Amino acid sequence: QAQLVESGGGLVQTGGSLRLSCTGSRFDLSYYAIAWFRQAPGKERERVSCINKRDGITSYADSVKGRFAISRDNAKNTAYLQMDTLGPEDTAVYYCAADSSCQEDTFDYWGQGTQVTVSS
Repeated sequence: QAQLVESGGGLVQTGGSLRLSCTGSRFDLSYYAIAWFRQAPGKERERVSCINKRDGITSYADSVKGRFAISRDNAKNTAYLQMDTLGPEDTAVYYCAADSSCQEDTFDYWGQGTQVTVSS
């Protein structure tokens, strides 16, 4: 079964860093734009970042600009989200998603999510 698999979440103190990974299982990420979303309890899902499939152009939510960096390694069939200077407001379940373009309003393919908890 083709799927996206996230990893790298965990518990970190304020100011710390984490790197999330999104790996395709029987799913070739190189054909897709990859986005990271997050959802905190009681809040709407937020798109955090996206990276185009061909030109590597990236985009970020204002809440994470300058702190998070998205990247991809098609040879490893993996996308990453480097998260630095984390704060309690970054606590959420993080999901990677894939679709044809970062301009899509909805993404068709989703991972199961990985929990990120930032302690104050």
